[in-house]
Amino acid sequence: MKPVDLPKKIVIFLKEVRLEIKKVNWPTKKELVRYTLIIVGVSVAVAIFLGGLDIFFQFLRDRFIL
Repeated sequence: MKPVDLPKKIVIFLKEVRLEIKKVNWPTKKELVRYTLIIVGVSVAVAIFLGGLDIFFQFLRDRFIL
C-alpha cells in the first residue's frame, strides 16, 4: 500500500460505514427505556444475590473457621 492510497481508502471506508449505519434497526425511545430498565433491574438483582452470598459466606467463616 502506497501512502498516496491512504486518503482514498479512508474515504471508501467512511462511505461503507455510512451505508452500513443506514441498515441498522435503531430501537424506538420506548424500546430503549424498556431495555435499559431491564438491564438495571437484572444488575440490581445480581448485585443483591452476590451480596447475599457474600454475607452468608462471611457468616460461615466467622462462625466455623475463626
